[in-house]
Amino acid sequence: MAHKLAMSGEPAQHRPPKTLVTLVLGLGQIVAFASSYYLMGALGDPIARDLGLAPTLIFALTSASLAVSPILSPAAGRWIDRSGGKVVLLVSNLIFASALVLLARAADVAGLTLAMAALGVGMTIGMYGTPFAILVALYGEEARRPITGVAVLGGLGSAVGWPVTAWMAETMGWRGACLAWAAAHLLVCLPLVVLVTPRVVVRPRDAASPPAAPVVWDRRMIQLATIFACAWFISSAMANHMPRLLAGFGLTPSHAAAVAGLVGLAAVGVRLAEFTVLRRVPILISTRLATLLHPLGATALVSFGAKAAPLMALGQGGGNGMMTVAKGVLPLSLFGQANYGYRSALLSQPAQVLQVGGPALYGMALAESPTAALGLSSALCLVMFAMTFGLQNRSQPQKEHAAA
Repeated sequence: MAHKLAMSGEPAQHRPPKTLVTLVLGLGQIVAFASSYYLMGALGDPIARDLGLAPTLIFALTSASLAVSPILSPAAGRWIDRSGGKVVLLVSNLIFASALVLLARAADVAGLTLAMAALGVGMTIGMYGTPFAILVALYGEEARRPITGVAVLGGLGSAVGWPVTAWMAETMGWRGACLAWAAAHLLVCLPLVVLVTPRVVVRPRDAASPPAAPVVWDRRMIQLATIFACAWFISSAMANHMPRLLAGFGLTPSHAAAVAGLVGLAAVGVRLAEFTVLRRVPILISTRLATLLHPLGATALVSFGAKAAPLMALGQGGGNGMMTVAKGVLPLSLFGQANYGYRSALLSQPAQVLQVGGPALYGMALAESPTAALGLSSALCLVMFAMTFGLQNRSQPQKEHAAA
């Protein structure tokens, strides 16, 4: 049976303020990213030393955990559309906590593999896609600003996660750090979602409504999927190789690492700008601009060498920051609220696959030449730029309903 999303029976004046909902969902994203996606950046080496394993094996398991998402995301998207998302987010907190407990108790490769696979499930249903879908279900066409707010806070996941996790590992060991993050999911994130996030219920489609129509891979879907796939390939490649890339243009390793830190600052800064001064700019224009920031930084780096390294980092961070917002807002802008969770999951699948292989493939290009690597990533950005043309905002909401 087809369904449509609707708010629960509580009067609008009794719902929590939109800002509070945004803050709670954003805090949840900080904890989710810090305790999963960025976790091994701080704990990988201590775990490897303690268990007598090669660090490369630890990071291979991290990459494998990312491979769970493209397998499960379509089913997760349908679940979000059926349930409204709140229950999915609560389950993700339980899965994250369970995975972190498993990781804290791991004594060998088998235990690590099980824990990382569970983390992959948590990331599939607990990252941006679910809170974005909740906001779309709650606020419809007005969801752009709260989506941006959640993206701003989520962008702090690395800035908070790496130092906090490293501090916890030093004071209570890596196992204690895992248990502390598990407690954060159970004692902070889960209760806040229960208490603050409004419930969205699913009601049967009216008999007079048009028949349910499935999400189809039309031209615009293919264009969006191409944009997101290229963006996430570049994002994962830069997350792993930015310091090495900059070092290839003459920076010392320590200087390259410091400059690479500008990526995160630029991403958060651009999202703040989108939240404030740019929120009235059409999302397609913002996306088109975002696709050009990396190539502009790359051109400066190739042309002027090491002194232009900050421009490269700022270009990558700014473009990536805006693309995170675009990933949440563009499907809503182009296709409307119906099937948002499932459509977003389908659009994410190619990106999730390329995200797994991005670091290795880009590393091969970087081994050939830093300039060649920049040429590859810049060319992908130009493909993204081309794909933004022919995407038109809807003049009116489409009559599309969730597929049975």
